Amino acid sequence: MSDTTVLVLDAPPPAPPPRLGELTGRARILHADAATLAERLPLADALLVWDFSSDAVRRAWPGEGPRPRWVHTASAGVDHLMCPELAASDTVVTNARGVFDQPIAEYVAALVLALGKDLPRTLELQRERTWRHRESHRIAGTRACVVGSGPIGRAIARTLEALGITTALVGRTARPGLHGPGDLDPLLARADWVVCAAPLTDDTRGMFDARRFGLMQPSARFINIGRGPLVVEDDLVDALSKRWIAGAALDVFEREPLPADSPLWTTPGLLVSPHMSGDTIGWRDELGRQFVELYEAWEAGRPLTNVVDKERGYVPGH
Repeated sequence: MSDTTVLVLDAPPPAPPPRLGELTGRARILHADAATLAERLPLADALLVWDFSSDAVRRAWPGEGPRPRWVHTASAGVDHLMCPELAASDTVVTNARGVFDQPIAEYVAALVLALGKDLPRTLELQRERTWRHRESHRIAGTRACVVGSGPIGRAIARTLEALGITTALVGRTARPGLHGPGDLDPLLARADWVVCAAPLTDDTRGMFDARRFGLMQPSARFINIGRGPLVVEDDLVDALSKRWIAGAALDVFEREPLPADSPLWTTPGLLVSPHMSGDTIGWRDELGRQFVELYEAWEAGRPLTNVVDKERGYVPGH
């Protein structure tokens, strides 16, 4: 048995634990929840953040004792675990880059088609047993602005372009084929579809607010599959209620689960889904396999992939 200890921050039931059977005899596996993480953290050489919606790491990390040399989160975003002490440490942080790219792109394409073809209203009318002929929008030939140029944003852009949508991709810095932040406002003003796939950082928090919704066309639709705090939710509710934009779809929210009394549930023209855009059948098994592959590289002293720039909050290179 290896002397290496892997600590897993488990997700609450009914989520299953990760399948780490391949590490049997190679590492000691310990488990913790939000209540026990702080006391078990000093025992770990590596930490697998399986509960990627929890802020337990951010709360426990500044405590006493040694800290893991490597932290891997089973998510694309790292905002839930980063704190100043972790950012300043020598601990390597990796994420689940690559697992969610195409599933999220497919989900965004489904939302675009559903909104453009008015499928939510069709389902409502079916429940009412009402026959009402309508006209829908042609998707090919429209324009999209995808904000966030990481692997997920790039997969979204490719998928939308396959539908015949002219797509502009906006990233942190401009380069050939990629727009910079200075191009965002004019792109929003021309877009039929605005898709937010940006990481949550100090610079991007609240980036979609009343001013940005006011720039969009009255016929535009807005989709957020990035992080909830990227959007000022009250401003989106206001924009939809006043018909500044034609519709929106949110898969992520400031508070999750979304409270039952949230006005987002009943905002006209808004589709709400429970943070599921990247979760396809077998996704947890894929996340487990990814961690095992990274562990094998880490154990052998090989360079890790998916290493997060802890100051920027994402994997650089895009």
